[in-house]
Amino acid sequence: MATTVKEIATALEKFAPLPLQDGYDNAGLQIGLTDAEVTGVLLCLDVTEQVVDEAVALGCNLIVSHHPLLFRPLKRIVGNSYVERCVIKALSKGIAIYSAHTNLDNAQGGVNHRIAQKLGLKNVRTLVPKENSLLKLVTYVPELQAEAVRQALFDAGCGEIGNYGSCSYNTNGTGTFRANDGCNPYCGKIGELHSEEEVRIETVLPAYIKNRVIRALLSAHPYEEPAYDIYALQNEWDRNGSGVIGELEVPTDEKDFLLKIKETFNAGCVKHTHIRGKAIVKVALCGGAGASFAGAALASGADIYITGEARYHELFDGTNRMLYAIIGHYESEQYTTEIFKEVISEAFPAVNVVTSEICTNPIECL
Repeated sequence: MATTVKEIATALEKFAPLPLQDGYDNAGLQIGLTDAEVTGVLLCLDVTEQVVDEAVALGCNLIVSHHPLLFRPLKRIVGNSYVERCVIKALSKGIAIYSAHTNLDNAQGGVNHRIAQKLGLKNVRTLVPKENSLLKLVTYVPELQAEAVRQALFDAGCGEIGNYGSCSYNTNGTGTFRANDGCNPYCGKIGELHSEEEVRIETVLPAYIKNRVIRALLSAHPYEEPAYDIYALQNEWDRNGSGVIGELEVPTDEKDFLLKIKETFNAGCVKHTHIRGKAIVKVALCGGAGASFAGAALASGADIYITGEARYHELFDGTNRMLYAIIGHYESEQYTTEIFKEVISEAFPAVNVVTSEICTNPIECL
């Protein structure tokens, strides 16, 4: 049975939901039709003309990239830039392009978690958790149906707090209602005030699954008109966010650890601040342009902060208290293709998934 672009996009978005992307981003399907049958998938960090040519040569009609090809709006497509030329070539060859960018950065198990894995970090957790991303759902259910409704909410994604699942708070009480003419009440009679022993169920959910949860609630709830409330929470959501922090199993000399970084990411050069003569244990990192999170790394007590790129003056704060390592934007995010391949191949083992052999890094080191 053929696999469509939409099905692969759905699998990727289950792992890295689009609402996790930052406000400036443009992740998702960039070019192509969702109902097109996939002949093969080419994975890459950046979409260039060479990458599109590679896809054509390999018989792949879907490119999955980390960096979006269409990051800024195009006013015309006449071939004046590599982006315009890629769009023209992809459309003419029937190639769809999908990108998972900051949603993959912010996802559990995403880009930064893969970097941490490569470095052998333990006890990995989010460095800068997302805020204002959680909701609380409250609903009222007859006692006999409470367990079924709770389970439907959990199945829809509610009740996850840290490493705990199926979390809820339940209180018993009495609900009242009067069914008017035209109603089809689950219990009680038309025109009569009815009292029902109910359970008040409270649970939490990420905001981006709100519609899915409401559908599950309405489907499982026995009442014709279920009562429910949804509240915005200001809690941090440490399951998702920017950067990660973890620890090395064995304290490591600063120079030795910098050399390990260089080797692990095949970096032509690892720029770093002054060696402090202290062992590295706690490691904070953020792939790509993550210098803005260095303050959070410093506040967390990290011995070193690793990122892809930073400006000169951003390196002055905290240099006596924490080592900075700049490994290159491309180098820090190159392993995103591994994540793409795992997600797609697990969901669709029959689909041909190929990693691009083209190095799209525009920066070279002598």
